[in-house]
Amino acid sequence: MNKIKVVFMGTPVFAVPILEGLIENCNVIGVVTQPDKETGRNKELTYSPIKKIALEHDIKVLQPLRVRKEYEDIINLNPDIIITCAYGQIIPKVLLETPRLGCVNVHASLLPKLRGGAPIHRAIIDGYEKTGITIMYMDEHMDTGDIISKEEISITVDMTTGDLHDTLSIMGKELLLETLPSIIDGTNNRTKQNEEEVTIARLLNREDEHINFNQSTIDVNNQVRGLSPYPGSYTILKNKVMKVYNSKIGTLNKKGTPGTIIDISKEGFEICTKDGTIFITDIKIEGKKRMIVKDYLNGVNKEDVIGNILE
Repeated sequence: MNKIKVVFMGTPVFAVPILEGLIENCNVIGVVTQPDKETGRNKELTYSPIKKIALEHDIKVLQPLRVRKEYEDIINLNPDIIITCAYGQIIPKVLLETPRLGCVNVHASLLPKLRGGAPIHRAIIDGYEKTGITIMYMDEHMDTGDIISKEEISITVDMTTGDLHDTLSIMGKELLLETLPSIIDGTNNRTKQNEEEVTIARLLNREDEHINFNQSTIDVNNQVRGLSPYPGSYTILKNKVMKVYNSKIGTLNKKGTPGTIIDISKEGFEICTKDGTIFITDIKIEGKKRMIVKDYLNGVNKEDVIGNILE
């Protein structure tokens, strides 16, 4: 595989192991990533994780603002194959038709389930029992191309998006490297996606982060885990935003007004849901540092907290 000329298109840290695996095994002649972003109060330009890796290996970096219009420099690299992972823009048809081996995407779900931009978060939030990695040929639409290979993983009840993200990132690297030889020699299988099984992993918004205690305990737990560690879920305690990073299932079939704190102990805030209770264990209250509830207890009178209804 080391003679194959690869252009890699990706942006976030999830794609880093995949790029590193390609660098070790192929001839990566170019990397395409999103433009640098201004961050912090001083608005310093920040490189994407993928750009940092490319520069460390002296690989040419291209950062088109709109790849649909700015693709000539990519074509001029004359790649044998384009491989993408969480790049962040739709690839135009003219670019899809450029490499002789096609354009291949590494997607963090078992397609056609969870097409879209937030498949890892949504897998946990929506209560999926399993997810995985799909290697697929790209077409003009989002995550609709023919499937080449898949690998699945079970989602455990205590797994957060952070845990799943890291596991799938390594899995994506390994499955891609296992699949590439069959793509190169033309022996790979192509399977059409079943449109009747499609689900969508839409991008997160602020309202998705607001904990809804009118859900079941399991759904609240899924919401908290599915948003941890980033962007984090939140609720309102005594007019202050309380970010929540971890939770565990409390007592099922327990009656109470959803959102009411009925106890606070070393186990966490015990809060009523639609059908029971849940413990919130890891928090960050507005103006304070992140802490486990056991440490929060050192600075409060718990009787001032019990009975509050979280908004």
